[in-house]
Amino acid sequence: MRDVVVVGAGLAGAKTAEALRARGYDGGLTVVGDETELPYERPPLSKGYLAGDAAFDDAVVHPEEWYRDNDVTLRLGTRVASIDREGSAVELSGGERLPYDAVVLATGAEPRRLPLPGADSALTLRTRADSDAIRASFGAGRRLVVIGAGWIGLEVAAAARNAGTDVTVLEAAPLPLLAVLGPDMAEVFAGLHREHGVDLRLGASVAAVAPDAVRLAGGEEIPADTVVVGVGVRPRTELAEAAGLDVDNGVLVDAALRSSDPAIFAVGDIANHDHPVLGRRVRVEHWATASNQPAAAAAALLGDDAAAYTDLPYFFTDQYDLGMEYIGHASADRTSSVVTRGDVAGREYVAFWLDDEDRLLASMNVNVWDVVDEIKPLIGRTVDVARLTDPDVPYADLA
Repeated sequence: MRDVVVVGAGLAGAKTAEALRARGYDGGLTVVGDETELPYERPPLSKGYLAGDAAFDDAVVHPEEWYRDNDVTLRLGTRVASIDREGSAVELSGGERLPYDAVVLATGAEPRRLPLPGADSALTLRTRADSDAIRASFGAGRRLVVIGAGWIGLEVAAAARNAGTDVTVLEAAPLPLLAVLGPDMAEVFAGLHREHGVDLRLGASVAAVAPDAVRLAGGEEIPADTVVVGVGVRPRTELAEAAGLDVDNGVLVDAALRSSDPAIFAVGDIANHDHPVLGRRVRVEHWATASNQPAAAAAALLGDDAAAYTDLPYFFTDQYDLGMEYIGHASADRTSSVVTRGDVAGREYVAFWLDDEDRLLASMNVNVWDVVDEIKPLIGRTVDVARLTDPDVPYADLA
């Protein structure tokens, strides 16, 4: 193994370089990315950095000297044009070719756009520049309209309200986060935002975005100084598709994150992963996946036949005075019931998603801390629901 090229200079790309050097790989290692910033973590862009509570440097994965000290070549502000699998080379937009023995794709995702008149004038959130532009719109007397009540939309709304901004959130579904959390837990977040002064419009159909307003399908116009669209992201799979890799809602990879070409791996947002613990494919667009998958990919790339990514999906959010962690994967088609332990009305509780055989699929702890590691061994196991919801029963006694 003489040359490894990592395509994508975000968290997953930086962690791939880190993992390869940590495992003793001493060959050529190049990380290529189209942003000009040092690789950084994205969650602060909608949380602490957006709110003005954290410096951008806190989000940077490694300082510049780390790449020099570890002999990692960073090619920032550089676009990869194609992957020549027959010639074993990555071709850059200027025509330069980087030979490889292995490639790791860490190209991430990009915000979805609305196919509506004027929607291109709205802001989205993916980069530092995006976060800066949104934060510049905050302030007393300013009017922000957020289209989409997913995690990004709600975190932007919370940061804006905390800064005194008038906020309207427009969501097509009957509740925010409905597809992720189901109706009971989604109601918690709807109530949270309304209590903090957000004008939450559910079942809303947007017809157009104007310079100073958002027009609904019924003709109503909602005044806006700034519009932010947060309707999800799409995996950036164009390179993989053009190279002829198997792609379906991301790059299809095995348990060790190897694509249909054994010399090419995929990690982070673009990896549609054959998860050995969950027993099905999942593609997870969260920080923990981008941070942790590279270690398994690096091990497999360097010849560890036992390498596999087995971590459960994990994500978190902070909105107003609510902090939450979620572990596991509870799809709507597999969830039979949702039960809780604690005080839901007081927003200090743990929710559990169960299938029809009372197997625990996922849990969400809201303003309850230091329980994820205790609950994690229960994921995938059949549980006694009465004891699971009893706050006097330690989680260890359920294992």
